[in-house]
Amino acid sequence: MWFQMVSMVLDVVAGLMAGTCLLRFLMQWQRISFHQPLGRFVFAMTDWLVLPLRKVIPAWTQWDLSSWVAAWLIKLLQFLLLWLLAGGQGALGLLPLVSLVGLAQLVVSALSALVLVLAIMSWVNPGSPMYALTARLCDPFLRPFQRVVPLIGGIDLSPWVLLLLLQILGMLLSGLQMSWMH
Repeated sequence: MWFQMVSMVLDVVAGLMAGTCLLRFLMQWQRISFHQPLGRFVFAMTDWLVLPLRKVIPAWTQWDLSSWVAAWLIKLLQFLLLWLLAGGQGALGLLPLVSLVGLAQLVVSALSALVLVLAIMSWVNPGSPMYALTARLCDPFLRPFQRVVPLIGGIDLSPWVLLLLLQILGMLLSGLQMSWMH
C-alpha cells in the first residue's frame, strides 16, 4: 500500500511540474503573454530547469524544445524513483521509453482537461478572460476538427469529438505502458 501512496504523490508532483513545462511550451507556441498571473506561475515553476536546458538545446523554429525535454526529464525521474522503490525490478533500459509514454499520457490528460474546461466555460462564462486564454490554448487542436465536424443547431461538437479521440489515445498509451512494465 505504501508503494501506491508514494506512486500517487510522485504522479501528482511530476504531473504538475511536467505539465507546467508543457504549458510553457504551448503558451510560447501560441504567443500568449506571460505578463499575467498564469504566465508568472509558469515561469516560477519551470525557470529552474528550462533556462539551463536552453543553453544546451536550441529552439527549433518557434518551438521551445527545452520545455519538452524538461517535461520528459521530470517524468523520467518519476519513473526512475518508482523503479528504485520497487527494488529495481524490470528493465532499466526501458525507463526512457516508459517515461516518454508517460509524458504522452500527461499530454492527453492535460489536453482533455483543457478542452473540457473550454466546453464548460463556453456555456457558463464565454466572455471571461480565462475563457479567451483557454480558447487560444485549445485552438490549434480543435481547428482541424472544426473544419470537419459541422455545427448542429449552432452547437460546436468538435470539442467532444476531440475528447473522444483523446480518451481512445489515452487507453492505447496506457496499454502500451503496462505491456512494457510487465
